[in-house]
Amino acid sequence: MKLSNANSDIHIPDNSPPNSALPRTTHLCIAAHADDIEIMAFAGISHCFDSEIDWFTGVVVTDGAGSPRRGKYLQYTKEELIQTRIKEQREAAGIGKYSAVIQLGYSSSDAISEKAEAVSSDLEQILLHCKPKTVYLHNLADRHDTHIAVAIRALNALRLLPNEDKPDQVLGVEVWRDLDWLGDKYKVVLNVSEAQELHTKLLQVFKSQTASKRYDLAVHGRNLANATYQNAYSEDQMQAATIAMDLTPLIQNKQLDYARYTNELIDEFKQSVSTAINMLKK
Repeated sequence: MKLSNANSDIHIPDNSPPNSALPRTTHLCIAAHADDIEIMAFAGISHCFDSEIDWFTGVVVTDGAGSPRRGKYLQYTKEELIQTRIKEQREAAGIGKYSAVIQLGYSSSDAISEKAEAVSSDLEQILLHCKPKTVYLHNLADRHDTHIAVAIRALNALRLLPNEDKPDQVLGVEVWRDLDWLGDKYKVVLNVSEAQELHTKLLQVFKSQTASKRYDLAVHGRNLANATYQNAYSEDQMQAATIAMDLTPLIQNKQLDYARYTNELIDEFKQSVSTAINMLKK
């Protein structure tokens, strides 16, 4: 596999050769930044952690050079921060027993516009080598432009795969916008109640990030809230949950427009709110 960016980094924690580590992948996350994987795809990480047959692989598209800095990281040069984030992501891959972690090293502007085709090409290669059954992406209603751009690059790559190599499920997971508003038809609730200690360890690896923003606390808080507020009329079915939108139809039908599909989900939410108000105001 030859990746376009000379700054790309492939790390395999158990030192297996790439031609063994990539094909054994069953669960794959394609994320914008180092630490996004651990926020959005813990369901896959924990599922594969002690499995003898399922393996998790993570892909980070950008170098994260523009992230907020505080404390000792405030004095880091751009290159020092990039190298720190690479090391942190490698460490997380070891703790989480990932099959592999691939960091493509593009800038955010590359992913958004300048080298978008190269990003999609790299992702297509990775997908062809891994052939995962489940893929985790950023959701298309995310508030972070780079997240949306990376999701689009990944969806473009997924659409190019032969039908027999396409995953069974593609999920757009919440990071920079909660997805509790999604209608049940499109909502996928991922139970992440197990291995909370592992989740904390993974999130706390990224000290360059938690020094500025306490993702290690916020993720647990949101997951707890998701579980508690799933249903007002029944007891909790899980202790922690991550919510995703089902993006599988977008790779099954290439004619579906990304924005139109997402707007359908928003319109359903809008209609459900209007229906409730109009019914109860009488």
